[in-house]
Amino acid sequence: QASSLAEFEDVSKLKQTLVRDREGFDSAAVVDRYLESLNTRSFRAYFDENMEALAIVLPPTDSSKLAQLATLTMTRSAWLSNIADNVFQNLKRDFPKLAWTVKQDDENLTWFSEKADGSIARRGEVLFWYGIESPEEVRELMSEFVQHGRQMFGDINLESQLHRAAAAAERIRAGAANLMGNRPQQDKQQARGFSSSARPARPSVTSAITQKRGYATTTNPNPPLGIKNSDKDYPSKVALIGARGYTGQALIDLLNRHPNFDLCHVSSRELAGQKLKGYERKEITYENLSPDDVRKMAENKEIDCWVMALPNGVCKPFVDAIDESGHKEALIVDLSADYRFDSNWTYGLPELVQRGKIASANRISNPGCYATAAQLGIAPLIPHLAPQPAQPTVFGVSGYSGAGTKPSPKNDVQNLTNNLIPYSLTDHIHEREISSQLGQDVAFIPHVAVWFQGIHHTISLPLAEKMVSRDVRQLYQDRYHGEKLVAVRGESPLVKNIAGKHGVEIGGFAVHSGGKRAVVNVTIDNLLKGAATQCLQNMNLALGYAEYEGIPLE
Repeated sequence: QASSLAEFEDVSKLKQTLVRDREGFDSAAVVDRYLESLNTRSFRAYFDENMEALAIVLPPTDSSKLAQLATLTMTRSAWLSNIADNVFQNLKRDFPKLAWTVKQDDENLTWFSEKADGSIARRGEVLFWYGIESPEEVRELMSEFVQHGRQMFGDINLESQLHRAAAAAERIRAGAANLMGNRPQQDKQQARGFSSSARPARPSVTSAITQKRGYATTTNPNPPLGIKNSDKDYPSKVALIGARGYTGQALIDLLNRHPNFDLCHVSSRELAGQKLKGYERKEITYENLSPDDVRKMAENKEIDCWVMALPNGVCKPFVDAIDESGHKEALIVDLSADYRFDSNWTYGLPELVQRGKIASANRISNPGCYATAAQLGIAPLIPHLAPQPAQPTVFGVSGYSGAGTKPSPKNDVQNLTNNLIPYSLTDHIHEREISSQLGQDVAFIPHVAVWFQGIHHTISLPLAEKMVSRDVRQLYQDRYHGEKLVAVRGESPLVKNIAGKHGVEIGGFAVHSGGKRAVVNVTIDNLLKGAATQCLQNMNLALGYAEYEGIPLE
């Protein structure tokens, strides 16, 4: 901690910390002026030894009992470790009341929400606070933010200073461009252009402050990391255990196109000795790897990522072998249901689970196909559902690839023709998975149909208060804003349009005439976003590659 610049051992390191990852024109000069202003103000700074994290707080004044978090900067490793949480614990210990602002598209918005008691959005910014118990004090704070935005904190907010500098640079650039536009053509060709190294301020996304009918939401609280997650420039070695099934084949096809995954071993008892088809980057022969083989490979640190594509109840000996080796930090992604209810594993549904948590995990349980689509179809309405025992009901229909490759009535095309087969009408494992993850009882009724791949859900949702279709659709559009693998549409999505695609489509958004029941449709390819694509998305996040690397996007 420090309460004056003299208490910092290395002021130049402090400057470097404040400049990193900052937008704006001449950020170094702005930071210099910012530090000069701290010489005349009372402040408290919190940081770790390597300055992975730095927080600067203005204590309460005589006119306000509210402290202000004026500056917060963290490296990616600080966000993914416990450093960020430790810093905030210190803030809560020292300042009973605190307010701060964050950009609405900040990738760590969910983390800030968890630390706050309340928030409000305005023109691309979010004001957070904690410790304010008086409704009148909250109203005053919100009113000031609505009128002034982050400027309510004055010049001490570093981001405000950088933003203004960038805006000034853009005005200069625009003025110069206008001047150039008025010159004769010959002069334009001879004149040197202004430097474009200073980026203009980003346009803000406006968010409604007043909540129409109480249903308006802010933008996606868990936005994609995208290329921001990419901090690794060398390939990772992958082993696939259990590659005979449809999901294994779909994953092999994705790995074949991924620039940073080196598939080294593929194990299948039935196909051992045969050449792997569909992987063109090198020749691979199927092996029949035992848990002992896996243990030895793990001890030698031969593999960075193990993908378990085995039936339910089969992969534990392989996981145990890796856990017992000296390379426990290797990533394991399990495609079965074996670890979906294990609190020591991270549930890998990036659109609903905090992405930073997945990025720092080394044991990831890949969600089920039915469960992925159902959760995405229900989650935005969770705060608006009627109280239990009322519950959502999911009528799900899957293509027969979901029944696997082992012959059964559920993947017999002749039996399925002109037919629809219901099964596991209660207590299906995905019913438990959906309910467990959403914290809400959900009824799930699965069926299998004659098409090969793709799932269609019709979801009936009881509402706590009356809504209209427009309100419901807006909730979904806001919640999944920026998600590249979730498309929100007005019309009901069709299975034939999702087969072979890597995302989820949500639509329909019908509301009963009484206003107390909504119906939503969801489609997903059970082999892709329902399994292999989601696995690759989780691998990218956990291994430090861009989130959508290797995933075909439309």
